[in-house]
Amino acid sequence: MSERLFLHAAQVITCAGAPRARRGAELREAGVERGAAVLVRGDRIAAVGPQEVILRGAPDAEIVDCGGRVLMPGLVDSHTHAIFGKPRYEEQEMRAAGHDYMAIAAAGGGIHSSVRDVRQRSEDELVALALPRLRRLASHGTTTLEVKSGYGLSLDDELKMLRTIRRLSALLPMRLVPTFLGAHEIPQEARARTEGRREYVDVIVRQMIPAVASEGLASFADVFCEPGVFTVDETREILTAARQAGLGLKLHADELRPGGGAELAAELGAVSADHLAAISESGIRALAGASTVATLLPGTMLFLGKTRQAPARELVEAGAAIALASDFNPGTSPTPNFPLVLTLGVSQLHLSVAEVVVAATVNGAAALGLAGEVGQLAPGFSADLALFDIEDVREIPYWYGDRRCHRSWVRGNEVHH
Repeated sequence: MSERLFLHAAQVITCAGAPRARRGAELREAGVERGAAVLVRGDRIAAVGPQEVILRGAPDAEIVDCGGRVLMPGLVDSHTHAIFGKPRYEEQEMRAAGHDYMAIAAAGGGIHSSVRDVRQRSEDELVALALPRLRRLASHGTTTLEVKSGYGLSLDDELKMLRTIRRLSALLPMRLVPTFLGAHEIPQEARARTEGRREYVDVIVRQMIPAVASEGLASFADVFCEPGVFTVDETREILTAARQAGLGLKLHADELRPGGGAELAAELGAVSADHLAAISESGIRALAGASTVATLLPGTMLFLGKTRQAPARELVEAGAAIALASDFNPGTSPTPNFPLVLTLGVSQLHLSVAEVVVAATVNGAAALGLAGEVGQLAPGFSADLALFDIEDVREIPYWYGDRRCHRSWVRGNEVHH
């Protein structure tokens, strides 16, 4: 079995510890090591420790000279909508002119615009459009990526999106985690009929979820639980059906207005509740007492021009587990730059550098049910690493907007160079 030895890093950031989401003071323990080496055997991390000790135990290993850079776990982006057709740049100007998210959606923009576009495209087209976008994501140090459907909103088009994700998994060395999001919106043709809303929920429950599960196309099901989109009762019905079909549960919750989404996520034991910019005090308490990870998406609120971000410090101090993610999508967060999200975590959410690093690695992995597989540089974990062209991990959020990822690996295979 091949061995590869990573030497001469200015710092090795291990994030080593329990294979679960970190909370409270644990979030401040990123595991910054100097003079350390990492030994990879096959697709697994075999050892982490002092260079001279590790080198003696692996004299024939291939050497990777880190050149005084920072070596850390590959970034885990646990919330994206990376499969889409055309960008929606015209909406940015509409927002600047005073039109809010719901007004743009009511005018046929927003999610509905991407739905019309995706429905017209073939699976081959979607693959061709997604490949360079995913490579850009990888070039910033992201090695694990959750990818949602949700721009189809019909049985055939949702399956088309999920099959696109499956094809991309075979074409790229990145780790892609597929999520079914047929409950991203009520399609316009359903909204136009009195019984259309109820009929669409039935389609999700009785047709889409069974088809997705039978083909093994998704690991999770997600619902946009928000006033004006899916109600708490509708979300509970959809996610209950998803659980019965063997899918894990995720929620878009309390993004624009408090609607009980966080409380429902905790009640159902969802793996994550995402967005949370408008979470209530009861929602914070619910997540603090649950295993559900609070996934925060500060890039979205920045791009939407919102001054209110998710209450990250309140969530941490209450005892909730938090993750950071990009929400990469064509309308409200069109950035492939995950380290930029870490910058926002420090400057907008008032988190420490250690907290944003753990939130983007260990806790991102926990938000995908992968805390025992990725997010740490520790023996037994997958050899998912990122080498950044910096001398101190605090430079990742400092050089905001700059691409500092030098190289990255997934399962021991190089992803970006």
